[in-house]
Amino acid sequence: MADELDKLKARRVTALYRLDLIGKGARLTYEDGTAVDMKSEQVRLEEMVADLDRRIARMEATLH
Repeated sequence: MADELDKLKARRVTALYRLDLIGKGARLTYEDGTAVDMKSEQVRLEEMVADLDRRIARMEATLH
């Protein structure tokens, strides 16, 4: 279970890093060159972080 917890924490760090880049004005495009809707990407990442926070907290509670 500790391995899974580490993976969740790593995913959270990556999502927060991406949110930081979006906050600094980063723009993403799909492979075909189409622009990614950054507002919806930001919302998706924020929801992902919130979900990861809940999952991490539950796992940590069961480990202690």
